[in-house]
Amino acid sequence: MLSKQLLVENPQGHYAPATMDQVFEAARDAMQQKFRRGTAFTAPSAVKEYLWVQMVNYEHEVFVALFLDNQHRLIACTELFRGTIDQAAVYPREVVKEALRVNAAAVIFSHNHPSGSPSPSEADKRLTHRLVQAMGSVDIRVLDHIIVAGTETASFAEQGLI
Repeated sequence: MLSKQLLVENPQGHYAPATMDQVFEAARDAMQQKFRRGTAFTAPSAVKEYLWVQMVNYEHEVFVALFLDNQHRLIACTELFRGTIDQAAVYPREVVKEALRVNAAAVIFSHNHPSGSPSPSEADKRLTHRLVQAMGSVDIRVLDHIIVAGTETASFAEQGLI
C-alpha cells in the first residue's frame, strides 16, 4: 500500500519528508489563500475548518476573533489573547475596541482547548455571555463561539448557547 507524504525542498534543493509543523504551516497558508479578506463565511463547516487549521497545533490557549462585515465576509482573523495550557485571560473591553477599529458588523469567537476536549466549560459560557453583552452594546452581532480541541470542534450556536 502506498502512503502519501508531503515533501519540502531544503535550501540545497533536495527534497525531504515534511515535519508536522511544516504540514500545519502549509495548511495555514492554504487556508489564508482560500479565506482571504472578503471571503464570505456562510457555512458553519467552512468556519470550523478554517479555525481548526489556524488553531490545532497550539500547545497553549489562544483566543481569536473572526471580524466580519454585514454580509459575513471576512475583514480580519485576529489573535487577541494568549494564555497557558488551560486558560487565557480575555478582556471584553479590548475585544470591543478591536471590533470597532476594523469596523466589524459581526464576529465569531474561537479558542482552543489543548486538553483535547471541545466541551465548553462554565467559564467559557460565562465569558461568551459577557462578550455577547459587550458586543451588543455597540451593535455588533456575535454569530458563534467555536472551541477547537484535537480533531474536534464545538459550536456554541449549534448547542443553543448563543
